Amino acid sequence: MIILKTEKELAYMRDAGRIVAGAHAEIAQAVRPGVTTAELDRIAEEYITRKGGRPAFKGLYGYPATICASVNEQVVHGIPGLRVLQNGDIISIDIGAEINGFFGDSAVTLPVGEVSPQVSRLLEVTEQSLYQGIARAVEGNRLTDISHAIQKYVEAHGFSVVRDYVGHGIGSSMHEEPQVPNFGRPGRGPRLKAGMTLAIEPMVNMGTYKVRTLPDNWTVVTDDLQYSAHFEHTIAITESEPEILTRL
Repeated sequence: MIILKTEKELAYMRDAGRIVAGAHAEIAQAVRPGVTTAELDRIAEEYITRKGGRPAFKGLYGYPATICASVNEQVVHGIPGLRVLQNGDIISIDIGAEINGFFGDSAVTLPVGEVSPQVSRLLEVTEQSLYQGIARAVEGNRLTDISHAIQKYVEAHGFSVVRDYVGHGIGSSMHEEPQVPNFGRPGRGPRLKAGMTLAIEPMVNMGTYKVRTLPDNWTVVTDDLQYSAHFEHTIAITESEPEILTRL
């Protein structure tokens, strides 16, 4: 069942989204060669709690940290730890926060120092594919109009879209119906209605779209170990333009 949000509930989700966006801003200032992923996790947790929120990922399905920190070939669900970032790395930071019983969820991939032109292009295309999808998140469209727009843009630029992990509805739970694939034919799935809230999150690989999970049972990597990027926003369907809830 897809839950339509009231204006009061959307206000709570805006609060959660601002906390997530603020945590991303803090981390973006800290990402540099020599920093550990555990230090980035500490920064995010301290920020979220200072703003009155709760780290939404910590403990979710047994996940042990505040952020997902996925480096280079890691697609999603990288666990923060002692890994030291190096010049030329990229790191995908996924953050969730809850306040007043409602959630926000957002991800961004950041370069560490100087990266190659091809890697920089991967980040740019992945971020723009997110906005291609958001642009289709309007009342009256079908869910897979979002999916198709993302896939079409990514593949036109020579990259591939991960199939095994998708976006999702979000609200009083971190994961609600519907699932939001980043690929597929347009014109399918439920019709979008004002009050729907979605976490749209393309995961884009330089090589194959195929992925596998490491023995820690969390970290997902590209099957060919080429780089992957991940961008995400929580958005609300409105009677006019989609509203991005996870930005300052």
